[in-house]
Amino acid sequence: MRPGKTSPRNSPMSDGGKKSRRELRVVNGVLLLNKPAGLTSNQALQRVKRLFRARKAGHTGSLDPAATGMLPLCLGEATKISAYLLDADKCYRVTAALGARTDTGDADGQVVATAEVPGLEFAQWEAILESFLGESQQIPPMYSALKQGGKRLYELARKGEVVDRAPRKINVTEIALLEARGTRLVFRVRCSKGTYVRTLVEDIAAKAGTLAHTAHLYRETVADFEESAMLDMEQLEALAAEGESQLDAALLPVDQGLPAWPSVRLDEVQEAAFGQGQPVPMDGRGPQGFRRVYDEAGRFLGIARMLDDGRLAPERLFRLDA
Repeated sequence: MRPGKTSPRNSPMSDGGKKSRRELRVVNGVLLLNKPAGLTSNQALQRVKRLFRARKAGHTGSLDPAATGMLPLCLGEATKISAYLLDADKCYRVTAALGARTDTGDADGQVVATAEVPGLEFAQWEAILESFLGESQQIPPMYSALKQGGKRLYELARKGEVVDRAPRKINVTEIALLEARGTRLVFRVRCSKGTYVRTLVEDIAAKAGTLAHTAHLYRETVADFEESAMLDMEQLEALAAEGESQLDAALLPVDQGLPAWPSVRLDEVQEAAFGQGQPVPMDGRGPQGFRRVYDEAGRFLGIARMLDDGRLAPERLFRLDA
């Protein structure tokens, strides 16, 4: 990734020539952060944004402060793909503590109830987990960021209030038991957006006739991103010490965060029209739906939708050379 330009509005010199703040840069790309425990997703984002001196950045779906693992951060033009990543499936490694329920559903909360843990065999736990495969309805926890009546649910929960929550459709596409020993249950689950793993853990325990809370949550993947591509804060700080070019080299290309839609290449005439937001007639158009659009040299131009009349209509344009 090439270092970007400096914003004129963020000049390092002001108030009589004193340096008020570091210059900010245009930086484009996706960073896969291995979020540490103890930070909110926004706190992690702000730390990374400062390291890169990035003018613009955002995260794609938050992780609880106690949770760790993959948090895709979108810098610059990559913020335009955030909505597509929010819709992506996620894969988690979950450690559940059986026999105790907390008010928050995780280890940060206070134990509010306890129960005996049944002496089930590994195969019995497997059968219980597998019963959660497929689509189902899930009631969001009170300790969540969902809004009701203009207030976050966790704000109401902290006041001791409990309100009715509408169930939401979720989809569990994979679930596998890794360990079942005493009060410890470890499993891997791949699920749709909007799934609350804390609630899933409680529901699994209820089906087994006990209580539970999430002791540890680690997000392994988001969409098709590889776990091996993640970097932790210490690695990023070490790269920053070597220079911003090393940091920039850690970024993934913007289009790598998009689903595996078909791609199309435009010639110069088509590219000019596309860049002005005009639908482009296409030969051999294929089915309707989203496309990743590139120029003849393979430079990513944007996202488009194939219309039923054979034209390619721009949805999002990307200015990666800005």
